Amino acid sequence: MITFLSQSRHFMLACLSIPVLTFAQQETHLKNLTQLTFGGDNAEAYFSPNGQKAAFQSNNPAWGLKCDQIFELSINKAAKDSTYRPSMVSTGKGRTTCSYFMPNGKDILYASTHLAGDSCPPAPETKGKYLWAVYKSFDIFVADPKGKIIRQLTNSPGYDAEATVSPKGDKIVFTSDRSGDLELWIMDIDGKNQKQITFGLGYDGGAFFSPDGKRLVFRASRPKTPEEQEEYKTLLIQGLVAPTNMELYTCNSDGSNLQQVTQLGKANWAPFFHPSGKKIIFSSNHHSKRGYDFQLFMINEDGSGLEQITNTSIFNAFPMFSPDGKKLIFSSNRNNHGTRDTNLFISDWVD
Repeated sequence: MITFLSQSRHFMLACLSIPVLTFAQQETHLKNLTQLTFGGDNAEAYFSPNGQKAAFQSNNPAWGLKCDQIFELSINKAAKDSTYRPSMVSTGKGRTTCSYFMPNGKDILYASTHLAGDSCPPAPETKGKYLWAVYKSFDIFVADPKGKIIRQLTNSPGYDAEATVSPKGDKIVFTSDRSGDLELWIMDIDGKNQKQITFGLGYDGGAFFSPDGKRLVFRASRPKTPEEQEEYKTLLIQGLVAPTNMELYTCNSDGSNLQQVTQLGKANWAPFFHPSGKKIIFSSNHHSKRGYDFQLFMINEDGSGLEQITNTSIFNAFPMFSPDGKKLIFSSNRNNHGTRDTNLFISDWVD
């Protein structure tokens, strides 16, 4: 059912040494921390080009949602009013993921399954394992601020999602399994010239451009043993992926100069470039003995200088710096009063 690429690509692994980890006794890089959402699971919040809005996904049951939909949030309004309800940008049908502002600061890019049906696609049977669903019905769309879809960017069979936009405004990177594996693809801002840029067996996803638009950072699994590779392929055929072993990689925006950044073990994911373009902030549970304890860390692009950024609650992920580098937005289950809610938080960033 799935044909795996026989094409190989030479790449260099960064010279990795054991990083020196600095544990933060307090979250010293975060100042004036403010909660922006209150209820449900709220994640993948990404700033508009002017830094005043954020696009994100939520399944907040108080908003009548049964699975993730895309919303546009005014940061100032959310910071001042806990009852503020952001406007929904997606259709309200199917399941959505991974929104991002287009260069004009108004239209929003996101992936959705709504063409395959109005209902939320069923959650997979994981049989006790932690697995992510890779819905084949995901395609990538662009909607205007009122939620009207103005363009469909992908229509190939299979999973197309996890799209983000270059700060230069010319390219979009996304993940697709159209070639038989979960690889990174690049396309023009209008959806033309779609081209595969990674080729290693394993899940490549969650890619973001560097501030100058010349490089990408992303998460990747690289099953090594025959047993690991067979398990990966079997799960992918079922539309599933196990995200429990992932490391961070960088490459040029055309896929060249592939470099491994982390070699920490467990799950290292949700990376984003520091405004300097020389460091990467990300979420990881590599330090945890119990598995589910995700904190934010920062690391130099060469894999050195690992520093812990958060130490509050057991889930902190999806960090993004504002375009001016002064703010950090992220998801956390802190302050959820014993529920399972994950909310959005914003803070001033202190280098």
